[in-house]
Amino acid sequence: MSNNKEKLFTEFTAPTTQEWLDKIQVDLKGADFQKRLVWRTNEGFNVQPFYRREDLENLKAVDSLPGEFPFVRGNKKDNNLWFVRQEIVVEDAKAANAKALDVLNKGVDSLGFKISGKDVSKEFVATLLDGILPQYVELNFKTCQRHCVELAEILVAYFKEKQYPLADLKGSINFDPISKILKKGKDTTAVISQAKPLIEALAELPGYKCINVNSVDLNNAGAYIYQELGYALAWGAEYLNLLTEAGIDATEAAKRIKFNMGVSDNYFMEIAKFRAARMLWAQIVKQYEPACDCACQMHVCAYTSEYNQTLFDSYVNLLRSQTETMSAAIANVDSIVVTPFDKPYETPTEFAERIARNQQLLLKEEAHFDKLVDVSGGSYTIEHLTDAIAKEGWKLFLAVEEAGGFLAEALKGNITNAVNTSNDKRHADAAKRKEFILGTNQFPNFTEKSDGKTPLESCCGCGHEEGELPKLNNARLASEFETLRLSTEKAAKQPIAFMLTIGNLAMRQARAQFSCNFLAAAGYKVMDNLGFKTVEEGVDAALEAGADIVVICSSDDEYAEYAIPAFQYLNGRAMYIVAGAPACTEDLKAAGIENFIHVRSNQLETLKEYNAKLGI
Repeated sequence: MSNNKEKLFTEFTAPTTQEWLDKIQVDLKGADFQKRLVWRTNEGFNVQPFYRREDLENLKAVDSLPGEFPFVRGNKKDNNLWFVRQEIVVEDAKAANAKALDVLNKGVDSLGFKISGKDVSKEFVATLLDGILPQYVELNFKTCQRHCVELAEILVAYFKEKQYPLADLKGSINFDPISKILKKGKDTTAVISQAKPLIEALAELPGYKCINVNSVDLNNAGAYIYQELGYALAWGAEYLNLLTEAGIDATEAAKRIKFNMGVSDNYFMEIAKFRAARMLWAQIVKQYEPACDCACQMHVCAYTSEYNQTLFDSYVNLLRSQTETMSAAIANVDSIVVTPFDKPYETPTEFAERIARNQQLLLKEEAHFDKLVDVSGGSYTIEHLTDAIAKEGWKLFLAVEEAGGFLAEALKGNITNAVNTSNDKRHADAAKRKEFILGTNQFPNFTEKSDGKTPLESCCGCGHEEGELPKLNNARLASEFETLRLSTEKAAKQPIAFMLTIGNLAMRQARAQFSCNFLAAAGYKVMDNLGFKTVEEGVDAALEAGADIVVICSSDDEYAEYAIPAFQYLNGRAMYIVAGAPACTEDLKAAGIENFIHVRSNQLETLKEYNAKLGI
């Protein structure tokens, strides 16, 4: 046997970055590289079409290992296990207990109980937790902020009475008065003073977090990724300051903080967000000189987004939440809650909750995402995104700190207003189809009906009145399109949009497809066709089909020949639309043609206008 060891590819010369760029420029055939291939993110930085090892030379974070400060590569060294969590709204303690025991046998190892403040009692908790062994299950509780200390005392007493190993128990109590300021516009600063007694009440449960940063609320209100990151850091730093000023040791304070963060469908950016968040939070806590680096670890529960979920074509929500879950798992979070696909329009069914659980279990049992630590580490693109999003998030964090801190900014309404501005911008982009919502403003299901589904509104559930401060707008991205489509369904007659396809085969087909997608988003019945020899033939066929809308679909050059004769022959017997923005548009308008749809149209406003014209 030969002892010669040949190195693969030694006969090839590795191309330089400039050689790659030169080759790309040739393939672009003169097109602008920046416009065609460089992605300008909502976070304020550019993403190149490719990265190389040289792009990571100045990134310090790539030198760290998993489980090491600053924890950019995760808190664990030898696995990527996370808790599969399911939320349970507790209206009846016995029923909730039965449900909890059932789902624990179906793969869940973390429970989130939402309890009304009036129900917090020793007997209620005992019934709720009967038969649940907390040393094997992470238990999380959310109740009225004013009852958190009482709940903590009851839990400690219950666990001691049952002789459970207190040091081994894992869980949390969701105490976060600042969240109420943002969500309900209510000044809850008086409740913040209960943070210290809460930590003291949980002294015998070192594994329980109790001071929460619920930046998932910002995510569900349409915040951009850098906003959730920057604000979450400022939010956590605010609590850290308040706790240490109240006399809580910095190490103890940091270990009691938990981050509940959202995860959107921007796959690679979300992976980078969680990695950047851990890195930056570690740097913040380090300034307090904690007794150990483990106090610098950020503990995150990731919730798949409600903001991008839709009422129509709701099974697409499964695709969204699956990629979101993958982002969170790859980014090494501590636990994940998958939002059931039907949450926008109903209390999640048993089927929807089962699917949500299985989405995580598939990643663990089939894809083995829990076996490897930081599989994205070393990826040139992910490392670049981590660094870039960290810089933008840090800028926002510093801006909030310089303005007086997160609490002060929240009380001024500045945090809420900034996020709501982003939400407005995203709704405007969706209206113009600059931001796609699959199944809603892009490729809607032509034949789908709501079947009685109506959007659900979230509520506080604590019984306290709302305040006078601005509140986060949690209108989902698809909400306005859904309102439009539901109003169409309520009309006496479903409008029929007929495609009058004529002329150039490729252009008429492309424009018919575009027009069908455009108009079906309003719930219109669209009728495509193979083509007509004359406009008169097309108009006659449309009227015979009972069309309320006739859309002429042809090429720009041919509109000068076909558009006006078709309009005149139709003679007001149906709404007339030209698909496209041809050079002869002004001539067509001069002939009385008013309606045009094309890629630059504001889809939502156009469809609202058409509904008005149709008497809907």
